Parts: sequence; C-alpha cells; structure tokens
Amino acid sequence: MNKLLALTAVATAALAATPALAQAPQGPRVEGLVGYDAVRVDLSDVGIDDKFKDEGVLYGVGVGYDFALGNGVSLGADLEASDSTAKESNIGGTLKAKRDLYAGGRVSFPLGADGSNVYVKGGYTNARFSASDGTISATDNVDGYRLGGGAQFAVRGKAYVGGEYRYSNYEGGLERHQLAATIGTRF
Repeated sequence: MNKLLALTAVATAALAATPALAQAPQGPRVEGLVGYDAVRVDLSDVGIDDKFKDEGVLYGVGVGYDFALGNGVSLGADLEASDSTAKESNIGGTLKAKRDLYAGGRVSFPLGADGSNVYVKGGYTNARFSASDGTISATDNVDGYRLGGGAQFAVRGKAYVGGEYRYSNYEGGLERHQLAATIGTRF
C-alpha cells in the first residue's frame, strides 16, 4: 500500500510540474518487456504448510491505447501477455509459473513536451501455474488484480523506453512483484 501511495505522490507531483504545452500520450502503442519476476505462494491458504518462493526472468508483449483528456493527462487501456522462468523444485515436486494475461487501465501524466510520461495502472490478471510430483501433474489458472506504476521516456520519433514496477495478487495465496524494462512505439 505504501508503494501505491508513493507512486500516486510521484504522479501528482509530475502533474503539478507539467508545462502547459506538454503533450498527452495518445493513440495506439505496442511494446516488448523483459525484467525480474518474484513469485510468492503461501500454501497455508489451501491447507498445506509450505511456501513457494522463486525468482525468474519476466518476458512478454503489450498493447494499449491512450486517450488524451486535456492538460497533458491521458487515460489508457492495456492488454499484456507475459511468461516467466520462475520455477521451484524443492517442495516434493515442481511448481512452475507460466503465462500471465493482463487487462487494465492507466492514467498518464506528462514529464515534458517531448512525450515522456509517468503513469499509474491497475486491472485484472489471470496467471497459470503448473505443479508436478513426478507421477501426477496439474495446471491451474488463478485470477487476481495488478497495481503498478512506471515511466516512459521518448527516444526518437514515436519510440520510447521505460521502466515499470507492478504488484499482482491472486487467489490461493499467490502474489508477484515484478520490475520490467520496456521498449515500444506509438502509432
């Protein structure tokens, strides 16, 4: 919760310092992402006295559309598909993080007239995990929510690079903390 408050404070400060001529990000965008994925599972929620904790590489693609609202602020919609290399093999079997689908919204605030911005985001996420004990295997999808924030910096034309922190909380005691680097373009 403290992280969300800090991100909101940064976004508010950026909005207050925005020049009047700053352009709101708008239109379609597509991006690739890679980063750090920390998966935490507390199995006591399902009656098992064990915890799964691992880290891996996050990778994926995202698309979105931003609508300019005025005064440099925009409202956006995001879709993302990602995967992870996080895998734990010491709980009497193997538990592996698999694909993660996300749909949500975001509010962006400009950092200047060059198209750079900061944003806060939130939405629905659905992740898949698989488990195996060597003889039996199962795969399950879990629903949850994601909160996050980040920044995008214009590099040339409509291209940008960025960074993002996001927290996802799923049913069944699962949660993720992720740091992602992005590279993308607007159309």
